[in-house]
Amino acid sequence: MHEMALAEGILDIVLSYADKNEAKKVTEISVLVGEMTGVVDESLEFCFTSIAKETKAEGAKLILKRIPLVARCLECGKETKIERYNFTCPHCGSLRMETISGRELRVESLEAD
Repeated sequence: MHEMALAEGILDIVLSYADKNEAKKVTEISVLVGEMTGVVDESLEFCFTSIAKETKAEGAKLILKRIPLVARCLECGKETKIERYNFTCPHCGSLRMETISGRELRVESLEAD
C-alpha cells in the first residue's frame, strides 16, 4: 500500500510548515491528486488519520481534490480528457499524446491555528 508512504510525506510537509509558522494546530489540508497516481482516497485518508495521531495535524480535515487526466495531441494540438487510459487522439487518431495533467500529487494548502 503506497498510500502509507504518501500519507507520511504529506504529514512531514504539513508539520514542517506548521512548525515554521508557529501554528499550534492544523485544521484542514488540501491535496491535489491526479487520476494517474493510482491513489485510493479512502486508503490515504485512513493512513493519514492513523499517523497524524498525537501531532499538530490530529483531527485535521484532509480534502483530496481529484485532477483529471488530460493530454495534448502532438499532431493536431488539441487537448482531451483521457478515458480508460486510451491515449489515442479522438480528433485525428494520433497516438502521439503528451500528458498535461493527472499526475499531480501535492499539498495545495493548509489551514492552521
